[in-house]
Amino acid sequence: MPMNELNTINWIPGQDSVQCQETPSLLKRVSTDKLREVFLKYASLQKDGEHYMTSEDFVRKFLGLFTDSAFNDESVRLLAGIADTSKDGLISFPEFQAFEGLLCAPDALYRTAFQLFDRQGNGTVSYADFADVVQKTELHSKIPFSLDGTFIKRYFGDKKQRLINYAEFTQLLHDFHEEHAMEAFRSKDPAGTGFISPLDFQDIIVKVKRHLLTPDVKDNLLAVTEGHRVSFPYFMAFTSLLNNMELIKQIYLHATKGSRTEMVTKDELLYAAQTMSQITPLEIDILFQITGAVNQPGRIDYSDLSNIGPEHYTKHITHRLAEIKAVDSPSDRSALIQVLEATYRFTLASFAGATGATVVYPIDLVKTRMQNQRTGSMIGEVAYRNSWDCFKKVIRHEGILGLYRGLLPQLMGVAPEKAIKLTVNDFVRDNLSDKRGNIPVWGEVVAGACGGAAQVIFTNPLEIVKIRLQVAGEIAGGSKISALSVVRELGFLGLYKGAKACLLRDVNFSAIYFPTYAHVKAALADKDGYNNPVSLLAAGAIAGVPAASLVTPADVIKTRLQVAARTGQTTYTGVWDATKKIMAEEGPRAFWKGTAARVFRSSPQFGVTLVTYELLQRLFYVDFGGNQPKGSQGTKPGLPLDATLGAEQPKPDHIGGYHAAVPLLTGIESKFGLYLPRFGRGAAAAAPAGTATGS
Repeated sequence: MPMNELNTINWIPGQDSVQCQETPSLLKRVSTDKLREVFLKYASLQKDGEHYMTSEDFVRKFLGLFTDSAFNDESVRLLAGIADTSKDGLISFPEFQAFEGLLCAPDALYRTAFQLFDRQGNGTVSYADFADVVQKTELHSKIPFSLDGTFIKRYFGDKKQRLINYAEFTQLLHDFHEEHAMEAFRSKDPAGTGFISPLDFQDIIVKVKRHLLTPDVKDNLLAVTEGHRVSFPYFMAFTSLLNNMELIKQIYLHATKGSRTEMVTKDELLYAAQTMSQITPLEIDILFQITGAVNQPGRIDYSDLSNIGPEHYTKHITHRLAEIKAVDSPSDRSALIQVLEATYRFTLASFAGATGATVVYPIDLVKTRMQNQRTGSMIGEVAYRNSWDCFKKVIRHEGILGLYRGLLPQLMGVAPEKAIKLTVNDFVRDNLSDKRGNIPVWGEVVAGACGGAAQVIFTNPLEIVKIRLQVAGEIAGGSKISALSVVRELGFLGLYKGAKACLLRDVNFSAIYFPTYAHVKAALADKDGYNNPVSLLAAGAIAGVPAASLVTPADVIKTRLQVAARTGQTTYTGVWDATKKIMAEEGPRAFWKGTAARVFRSSPQFGVTLVTYELLQRLFYVDFGGNQPKGSQGTKPGLPLDATLGAEQPKPDHIGGYHAAVPLLTGIESKFGLYLPRFGRGAAAAAPAGTATGS
């Protein structure tokens, strides 16, 4: 069972050990020394020279669950028993380390649930174990399940003495909730008519399938019934649909050939379902009833399915340095909130732009010198044979720091330049997107062009100062010049010399770049639509290739207009004048000078800039009620963590496999519906008879 190119867990029923081997996986195990350091930090009990965690140490202090003062003691002991394989009420370091390894297994969710039910720690689940845990859940207290019926006897035998191993337990857990739903239907239909009322339908779904309900589905349970009685086939199809939403998403992607924005009709989805899976036409009908109640009926896209499908527990694993919810819902977005959102994006984009520019600045310097090199004006003036030759000569004559000549004004300008480009692009995209967050290609082009046009305000003065500093080193023995001296020489209007060429370059670059980036990014996303940092970097770099190369002629013209011509060199009065003279004196190939250097500079620069920008939005997450970057692992509508186990934010001490501990324990609730009572202590005396407080 794989780990992140490191360890794998092989669990052998009946044994209290884990075996690790080198295979690929999800989480990387941490070293024994680091894990022991964390363990000792929380272990409050010492016995015979050994340190141990109590149930409260492990669940409340280390995991940060059940933090309320009136927590339920029995629920805490049950959860601690998952790691306490010796079942002595204490967790030793070997047990703590073994559970960290188990959390890295690809089927960790089922294995964690298995250990919750394995009350004896012998690698099997008995009827008594299963009944004991089920009776402590909130669902059983609301809709009691018959633990003496034929379903239980089929698994544990007529005398209920058969022991269930891990593999069999996974099927039992899956079938249990389906049987519980059917039993609940029978309890609401004592006459055996095969129908229940809409209110009974809502009551059952909310209680039995609570773990599969998103807000959109929960709020429209009565609406989909249209006031009619609910038949048993409809009830079963509805619960089956909720169980199979991930499969429905794959059917949609099959129908759209991987697109997440293409709208599909019921007939198109039904055809794809028939050729790919056993999803029934009734389930497809119900799907469109739900989406029709939430949005306009008739056609759906992937975002509709995401709003219906429950959140997968692994979505919680992403660690955020900050998480702020600025508004409760998109309808609360005021003008002030939108200004704050633009400021937030501008700040992050500034840092991202400076990072990208620093990484590729030496390439930019080589590109500029190659483009400024003229072959028609003065015989024998060619200083560099190619970009590599230029790179070597700069280091030889000017040193390593020569590669960063002009970096300071570049950084001073590139931060607002990239910030305004990204912010304006995002702003226009938001306003041209529909309520699902989808935008047509023409809208992407317009948004990119607007971003490119807006940045010229900052780009032109920056570019002209940077270029003059970059070419200053070519003049042997020439007097040193500074950014300030260049500004004084040119004056305010002179800083916008070549602005038309700058517009020609930047508008076209952004109009090509941003749509290309969005589509490449979507193509590189995994099956869940998530983009990891490597795919973001690759998408940014790939999109930079056509954008940078196709606008090179405009960049050459801009460079010639902005560089101060030396004695004997051709001068230009404007874009058209420069175009004619370059063509006449140097031929069409001159327009493509420095193309390779420009691609090698722009491609990685925008790759670094975009991956930094998007990762910063993930790490410092603020929900303004608007659109979030597609491919982010941000939480989609589902079951909030604090509504289940009552967890705090992930702790720095949750290392290695423990990164997934809280999400996995939450997953036991959100996937299997095994909600444990949160409260008990201090409230037990007031609890009515028969209430499962566990205290």
